[in-house]
Amino acid sequence: MKTNTLSFKRPGADLSSLELLASKFPNVDAAIAEIARLSAVQTLPQGAIHIISDIHGEDKKLQHIINNASGTLRPLVEQLFGNTMTSENLSEFLKLTFYPAEVTAKLERELNDQTEIADFARRVLGPQFALLRHLMSNYSLRLATELLPDDYKDLLLEILHAPSNQAGNEFIEAIIVELLRQGRLLHLIHIIGRLIRNLAVDELIIGGDCWDRGPRGDRVVDYLRLQPNVSFIWGNHDAVWLGAALGNEALICTALRISLRYRRLSQLDEGYSVPLTPLEHLAHTVYGNDPAKHFMPKGSGMRPIELVARMQKAIAVMQFKLEGQMIERNPHWDLEHRRLMHRIDYEKGTVEIDGETYELRDKNLPTVNPERPYELSVEEQACLDRLKQSFLRSQKLREQMEFMVNHGSMYLKRGCCLIFHGCVPTSPSGEFLSFEVDGEPLSGKELFEGIEMVVRRSIERAEPNDVDFLWYLWCGPLSPLFGKERIATFERDFIADKKPHAEKKDPYFDLIHEAAFCDKVLQEFEADPEEGLIVNGHVPVKLEQGESPMKRSGKAITIDGAFSEAYGDYGYTLVLEPSRIVLAEHHHFDSVESAIKDGVDIVPKTQDIRVFKQIRRTADNERGQRIRYRIADLERLVDAYRNNRLLENGSDPSLLSFFQGISRTQR
Repeated sequence: MKTNTLSFKRPGADLSSLELLASKFPNVDAAIAEIARLSAVQTLPQGAIHIISDIHGEDKKLQHIINNASGTLRPLVEQLFGNTMTSENLSEFLKLTFYPAEVTAKLERELNDQTEIADFARRVLGPQFALLRHLMSNYSLRLATELLPDDYKDLLLEILHAPSNQAGNEFIEAIIVELLRQGRLLHLIHIIGRLIRNLAVDELIIGGDCWDRGPRGDRVVDYLRLQPNVSFIWGNHDAVWLGAALGNEALICTALRISLRYRRLSQLDEGYSVPLTPLEHLAHTVYGNDPAKHFMPKGSGMRPIELVARMQKAIAVMQFKLEGQMIERNPHWDLEHRRLMHRIDYEKGTVEIDGETYELRDKNLPTVNPERPYELSVEEQACLDRLKQSFLRSQKLREQMEFMVNHGSMYLKRGCCLIFHGCVPTSPSGEFLSFEVDGEPLSGKELFEGIEMVVRRSIERAEPNDVDFLWYLWCGPLSPLFGKERIATFERDFIADKKPHAEKKDPYFDLIHEAAFCDKVLQEFEADPEEGLIVNGHVPVKLEQGESPMKRSGKAITIDGAFSEAYGDYGYTLVLEPSRIVLAEHHHFDSVESAIKDGVDIVPKTQDIRVFKQIRRTADNERGQRIRYRIADLERLVDAYRNNRLLENGSDPSLLSFFQGISRTQR
């Protein structure tokens, strides 16, 4: 009689870890079969990895780029069906491939005749199955099967293994007839379309900055949460929204100020249920007659432009006060020179910055008490209290932050690529600079990993010091997410003279043009300096000024392509394929409606960054390393069985289930 009890012949500490593995592979044959399977998986081409950075709230453009797999699906479809489909049918199939939910919903409304639905299905299902088989051939069966929706998994596997002769046609026709009768035929087409998109990209990596400037950062993260395998590299704008969600008052003001500057208010009231009524009230009552001409927002919206300008000014003044308070309680940051409110001469209307005096172009500061310039007024405090409660109570914002942190990190290595958002803080001579994290000075890789611990801890406990630290990640000089000596928001808002507006970049951004420095960075993060490529976003590539994403060293590339329309309306995807690394440059996207109606697409310009002499296989990447660890564990399990240190436990349960399934079908 079969038992589920495992027993040790000779107990050992190493056997306790094998006991869990033995519950899945209960005998020598089961373990050996899995070793063989994993060894075979190692030979498969590595999956396509797409890296997109600095989305900045541009949700519709991101959706389309994900849907068309950064432009890689169109040439594949044209290669497979260009000679067998008419141009009209090819266009129809591409629309369906990019927007399966929207196209099938439109057909549900427009096609009333069952014959028309059946004809459409017969026209598209064949190419869908062919494309699906092609994409699945690059995956192990187990991994590909995991992507199949549970409700339709068995049906899809039957379809994919249907015979290719006349019997196969009858097989598919029977499925079409039955699903048509049940009213679920278009639903199947929708599911297959979504599956094709999911299989086209093995992993999607977001290189930081989901929010700000673009219209809907909330929808950006909503769509990313639907993707089967997404990873985040945190950016400094992500730190703003994480800190705001955790109640950091200065970052709440920062998130609001940027949203007001670009008139991106629907993400607050509609997306996160953060009403702006308290701030509107403050603007009406305290700044009601203020022209606020230097705070005029970009873009258009429903609220009067003067009101939005006053709201932006009101929240900016609150931000500067709260930042001053935070810098004072964190002296180890060494940012006393950035506390500016007490450096204002309120009678003369001037401010002293770095030893120089500048005239203020806006001298109306009705909420500032010159004797206590960092103290919020009664009206400001009442406004902030209500706004803070809204941020803290936003369930959607909290869920999105937890998703971003749980699926994120400070850096990733994929193949030969070392990926992070901003920079490695560096001296002009190329030495990695240290910064204090949890009381310990850290630099290079240790700094990144120390910061990662604080970020993960902050979402769990939201300790005041950790939440303050998120503000430093946003704009601190030694923050790897920022990489500038200062953020000159106050200067740009209040001083006409351009001199203090400058934000000097970390020397890292010049040094990555030198191959020797890039080698040093790659070695620091245990990446291969021979083939390694440093990938970062954060600093937009100024294409109009002749800048190139690829640095002169040939070992570093910047993929911040000014994705948002408010920021330039370009954007990049770095695509890691088995045979090459290619940079896809995107352009403006009109709308989802135009894509569905007129077939509007983003067909990117492409540039080969690396071409490999040999195809990269699963064994060559991080998944391959994990598989090797797994194989080593299984080898230990086999050894324990064969040496009778661990008792075998009958047949493989999966085989038992398989034969039971056959028995049920025969009955």
